[in-house]
Amino acid sequence: MLAVLLLEAGRSVTIGRLMEAIYGDEPPMTSRAQIQICISALRRLFAAHGSPDIISTQSQAYAVHVPDGRFDSRRFESLVLQAKQARKEHRTDEAIARYREALALWRGPALEGMESRLVQSAASRLDEDRISANEDCIKLELDLGRHHELVGELTALVGEHPLRERLRGQLMLALYRSGRQAEALRAYRRARQTMIEELGIEPNERLQQLEHAILTSDPSLDLPVASVLLTPEPQAVVPRLLPTDIADFTGRTKQVDEILERLIAAAGVRSGFAVPIVALVGKPGIGKSTIAVHVSHRVAEHYPDGQLFADLHAGASRPVSPMQVLERFLRALGITGTALPDGLEERAEMYRALLADRKMLIVLDDVGAEGQVLPLLPGSSDSAVIISSRSRLAGLPGAIHIDVDIFDSAQSLSLLSRIAGVERVQSEPEAAVALAELCGQLPLALRIAGARLSARPHWSVGQLVERLEDETRRLDELKHGEMGIRASISLTYESVSERARCLFRRLAILDSQIFSAWLGAALLDRPISEGQDLLDDLADAQLIETTGTGRGTHTQYRFHDLIRVFARERLAAEEPAAERGAALSRVLGGLLSLVEAACRREYEDRMMVPGATATWSLPKALVDRLVAVPLVWFERERSILVSGIRQAAQAGLVEICWSLAIGAATFFQSRVYFDDWRETQRIALAAARQAGDRRGQAVMLYSAGSLASAEQRFDDARHDFETAIRLFTEIGDERGLGSVMANRGHLDLVTGRFEAAAAHFERALELSRGSGSPSTTIYVLHNLAQARLECDDPEDARRLLSEAMELVRGGVGRRLEGQVLYRLGQAHLQGEEPRLAVEVLAEALTAVQEVGDPTGEAYILHSMGLARLSLGELAEAGGTLRHALLLANTSSERLAKGRVLAGLAELALAEKNPAEAVACFEQALALFGTMSVPLDEARALSLLGDAHAALGNTAEAHEALARALAVTQKIDTVVAQRMRARLAERMHAGEPAP
Repeated sequence: MLAVLLLEAGRSVTIGRLMEAIYGDEPPMTSRAQIQICISALRRLFAAHGSPDIISTQSQAYAVHVPDGRFDSRRFESLVLQAKQARKEHRTDEAIARYREALALWRGPALEGMESRLVQSAASRLDEDRISANEDCIKLELDLGRHHELVGELTALVGEHPLRERLRGQLMLALYRSGRQAEALRAYRRARQTMIEELGIEPNERLQQLEHAILTSDPSLDLPVASVLLTPEPQAVVPRLLPTDIADFTGRTKQVDEILERLIAAAGVRSGFAVPIVALVGKPGIGKSTIAVHVSHRVAEHYPDGQLFADLHAGASRPVSPMQVLERFLRALGITGTALPDGLEERAEMYRALLADRKMLIVLDDVGAEGQVLPLLPGSSDSAVIISSRSRLAGLPGAIHIDVDIFDSAQSLSLLSRIAGVERVQSEPEAAVALAELCGQLPLALRIAGARLSARPHWSVGQLVERLEDETRRLDELKHGEMGIRASISLTYESVSERARCLFRRLAILDSQIFSAWLGAALLDRPISEGQDLLDDLADAQLIETTGTGRGTHTQYRFHDLIRVFARERLAAEEPAAERGAALSRVLGGLLSLVEAACRREYEDRMMVPGATATWSLPKALVDRLVAVPLVWFERERSILVSGIRQAAQAGLVEICWSLAIGAATFFQSRVYFDDWRETQRIALAAARQAGDRRGQAVMLYSAGSLASAEQRFDDARHDFETAIRLFTEIGDERGLGSVMANRGHLDLVTGRFEAAAAHFERALELSRGSGSPSTTIYVLHNLAQARLECDDPEDARRLLSEAMELVRGGVGRRLEGQVLYRLGQAHLQGEEPRLAVEVLAEALTAVQEVGDPTGEAYILHSMGLARLSLGELAEAGGTLRHALLLANTSSERLAKGRVLAGLAELALAEKNPAEAVACFEQALALFGTMSVPLDEARALSLLGDAHAALGNTAEAHEALARALAVTQKIDTVVAQRMRARLAERMHAGEPAP
């Protein structure tokens, strides 16, 4: 707590941020109270040391106030600033003294031993400042010829920071100047080995150049002679064209440090290598120009012969040409109008000649294409170039591309505070966070919002938030003076082709935040290759961005929030309603064709209820590629699928809506996405009811019952299935009726109604055989076999499973094969053949692991654990059951968890640990009590009686047996009758032990 407050000394830290720092992403219910307790404890501690008012309370926040003189990190920052100023003014000895004084304040790594993510992030920044200061100090000392004294320190620093290439280079230089050339080269080889092993990359170009210079004993490595310190002859013209630095520059530490490292290193390398080019790439309003200008001022001292700057206005209807820029640059370099060449090539040649012996920095802002840049590149590596562009300029040889992304929340609030005022932002912390989110964390939007607040001191932050919440006016509100988001995005929009603009607009039809490559073809009704090319054109222009790791047809894209708002404006203004409706219909048709293909590949035809036919389909070869691995496809397209179902309902495409929903349900179930399943089922059922679509209602009630059954809401499931059976019967849909009958039978099976389950499965089997559906037939056969096992008819169960295995060998999905093998393993277990059970269950486990079914895996491992327990393999049984419990917890499968807990209780009894057995049985019974599973409950109660008996708890043992006997009264099967008889006999004998 103290560390977080001190890191923000003088500024308010919200309770929410303190909770995040201490507890991470999952704070306990008591976290807010714990924060207050910690604050009180700190105040008492400070009061005891004479500082009672060091912590102040503000609205939902706290702040610590420490004078700078008592704060070592502030003292460090001040000394480093003094050192840099002294260095700038060529007071080298004083600069070194200040650096060494600053470094002496350190006592090991900052905030060492604290696991908090936020604290460690800040500690990393402090440690980075420390090592950077050390490197800067060593650079000055090397320049003064103190290489002998620095070798030991540099060796230790390289050991602590093996990936710091600047330190490696300084060590190599110190060794070389100390007459230890061989050791310097060994230091490079060690650096190269470390970089390759740790990062998989070669050392940077600067370090490679240094190794070459050491190998050749390059004179440039020797200490400069005194004459170089003399003031050189002044240049005739030293242009200074950089715009003013940004006073409220915020964040971007990583990008700035990377640019500084490259350009400062390049400034110290001899000529003869490629011109250093850094290209900042990002979407409109992201802050590329701000970074370029800020960094240019930071490195200007390393390029003393001048700085050139030009805005090329790439997004404008008439971007600035290289001819125009060269005219400006040549005039700035002292060339008069009469001496200016007329042609582009001649101007570029003169420009390169003038820069040949100079160290100059060239900044080219808002570049559209490589053609604008190439004539403006210097011919000598003594100069450097910084470029900002909305496109990735892949045609620039040797350019280092640095991606500029949106701010994070902390950086956004920092920028708002600098512009609108710290107190104003801190007084409304929740509104400030909401404002940053509505601005999409986009620096230009944040700058405009801050400027509007600054210009209107009577506005609250919340007032501006309310104005921005109306999406239709958001871009109107994000305008101040000459700054505007709409204008910035519009320039880029106008710069792309008409077909790309059309696709850009139509992408706004989709509600999904993510869209796949195939959607471009559907929206335009064009071939997939053309759609993807246009998507890539939009991505190159930073109007959309790629996301994820997919490639080719698996590539996915997304909008930035504010660019999506702009796209929706253009959609409403430029696309007729009929075109919008036709485009959405094609998208939903393509999505349905993919769902159907994925279901056929993953589940064959089991439990599928045919619905609408896709009105627009993708080419078969493309479909096969996209759904080659159905579950991978589903994970990638899940958000698109959910939003597509919602949009189909809104558009009145009811049959497509429920067809998509029932197809998606099988994947939602297997991947345990119950929230998505519930939402899409509710939407589709409501749409079918509103349209009077009885078949759609039946299908979605079947889906609702399946969801309720999966969530162990068995009464709800029974009601939904019965209604679906009635509707399917009324409309004469035997395929649908068979599917519901099968699931109705499974519901009876898990709730102990085995005779009813068998009857439902028999009817489902008759219907599935009539419809020619082998997968459904297999599903029904193995479930019917389970019902026969529960009714103590193992012979008929084996016959049914044998028939199911014959069909499985005909070629079905691995998931269904795993289910049949699981039932067969249970048959062996019940037939007291545990060794055979383990072998068959191992095959089943392999099958379900291949398809990624954690729920099925939990059930199989439970049975395997019981089989190993029967074999006396207690250690193996324990490991298997604990793994099953982990999977049951992960998939929130209560029935599986209850059964595994009961299995662990049996294991505890076998290990002579009845107390642990009681605890496990109680947990299992608590779960069974929330479901209608009387047989599981009765078995657990019976064994609980054994555990209490082993502990000598006679009364508790009798109570458990009595409860078990009462539960068996609810079950009318042969197995239940036998259990009742055994329980009654034990109760009568007064001997609860087995």
